[in-house]
Amino acid sequence: MNRLVSLFIRWIPDAFAVALGLTLLTFLCAVGITRYPLNSAIQSWGNGFWNLLLFTNQITLTLLLGFGLANTPPVKRGLRRIAQGVHSARGAYMTACAITGIAALLSWGLSLVTAGIMARTLGERCRDGGIRVHYPLLVASSFSGFVIWHQGLTSSVGLAVATPGHFLESQIGLIPTSLTLFTAWNITVAMTILVTLPVLMAWLRPRDPEAIQEMEGPGFVDTTPQREGASGSKSPAERMDSSPWLIGVIVVMAGVYMFDHFFLREMGLELNILNFGFLFAGLALAGSAVRYVEILVEGGRVAVPFLLQYPFYAGIAAIMLDSGLVAMIIDFFVSFSSATTLPLWAFISGGVLNIFIPSGGGQWAVQGPLMMAAAQQVGADLPRVAMAVAMGDQWTNLIQPLVLVPVLAIAKIGAREIMGYTFVALSFCGVIFGIALIL
Repeated sequence: MNRLVSLFIRWIPDAFAVALGLTLLTFLCAVGITRYPLNSAIQSWGNGFWNLLLFTNQITLTLLLGFGLANTPPVKRGLRRIAQGVHSARGAYMTACAITGIAALLSWGLSLVTAGIMARTLGERCRDGGIRVHYPLLVASSFSGFVIWHQGLTSSVGLAVATPGHFLESQIGLIPTSLTLFTAWNITVAMTILVTLPVLMAWLRPRDPEAIQEMEGPGFVDTTPQREGASGSKSPAERMDSSPWLIGVIVVMAGVYMFDHFFLREMGLELNILNFGFLFAGLALAGSAVRYVEILVEGGRVAVPFLLQYPFYAGIAAIMLDSGLVAMIIDFFVSFSSATTLPLWAFISGGVLNIFIPSGGGQWAVQGPLMMAAAQQVGADLPRVAMAVAMGDQWTNLIQPLVLVPVLAIAKIGAREIMGYTFVALSFCGVIFGIALIL
C-alpha cells in the first residue's frame, strides 16, 4: 500500500495539469489513430470548448449551493454529533465512507461537499480525542463513498431516460426509474457497496504507528459569522441583513413552488429544481441573508476549479466525438459482445470514457446513442445497459482528478496523497459492479 501511494505521489500531477495533459493526449489519439486532420482537431476543440457552458454553471452551482447547505449551523452540528460518536480510527474510516455513501444516494453534489467536511470534522475529533488517524486514508475513505451516486436519486442517466422529451426518446422511448434506479438489482448492488466498502477502507489503515500522518493545522473552522449586540443598536440596513422574516417569506414562496412542481404538475427531479431546493434549504438553515452569503463566499474555492476545468473537458469531448474516437472505442467493445455480456462492456467503456469526459450527463450525450443502438442490435436489456454506462461513469470517478477537486479543497490535502487508496477502492468496486452486470 505504501508503494502504491508513493507511486501516485510521484506521478499524478495537479487536476488542472491533468486536464491539459488529457487534451494533448486526445489530440494525439485523434490525429494518430483515426487520422483526423490536425487543423480539424483544433477547430473541433475550439468550437466545442464552450459546449457545456450551461451544464458547467449548473454543476458549479450544485457544488456551491451544496457547500452552503452543508455549512449551515444545523447541518454542521449534526455532522459533529456523528463525529463525537467515533471512538477509534477504524470507526472513523468506516463512518466517513458510510456517511458519504448515504449522501450520494440522496444527491451527488451534497455528497461531494459532505465528503470533505466529514473528513475534516472526523480528523479534528480524532486529533482532539487522542485517536491517531491516518488523514490521507480518512479523506480517501470519505470520498470513496461517492462511488454509488449514479444509483441514487440524482443519477444523470437514470433521470435523463425517464424524462419526457429526452434526446433519445425517439430511439428508445421512456425508461421509468422503476426499471433502473428502483429495481431490486440496483438497490442490492448499491447496498452491497455501502456495507462492504467502509470495511475495506478501514482494513487499509497503517499498522505501523510511524506511518500515520495525522491532520495538520486547524480542524474544520466554523465560518458562521458571529454578530453581537442588541437589535436596537443595529441600523435598519443591519436589521434587514440579519432578519429571519425577510428570508422566511421567500423560503415559503420557494416551498409553494416546489410543491407545485412535484405534486401538482408531477414533474421530476432535475438539476435546476435540485439547485433551487439547495438554495432555499441553505438559506432557511443559515437563518439570515448575510450569513448565507458569507458561507457561500467561503465556498468559492470549491467552485472555481470546476469553472476553470470543465471547458477543457468539453473541448476533449468535442474532439473525441468529431474524430470518431468515441465510436471507435464503443465499436471495439461491441464487436465481441452479446446480449448477456454487453452490459459488462458498456460498464468498462463507460469507465474509460469518464476519464476524458468527467460528466455523467455529458458522457451520456456522447455514449448514450451509440450504446443504446448497440443494445437494440444485439437484443440486450436497455435499462440494464443504460445503468451499466452510469456505473462505469461513477466507477472511475474514484481516480478522476476533476471530481476530486471539491473534496480536496475542503479537506485541504493533495490528490497524490489519497489516490493510492482510492485506486484500491476502484478495484474492489469494479469487481462488484462487474459481477452484478454479468449475472
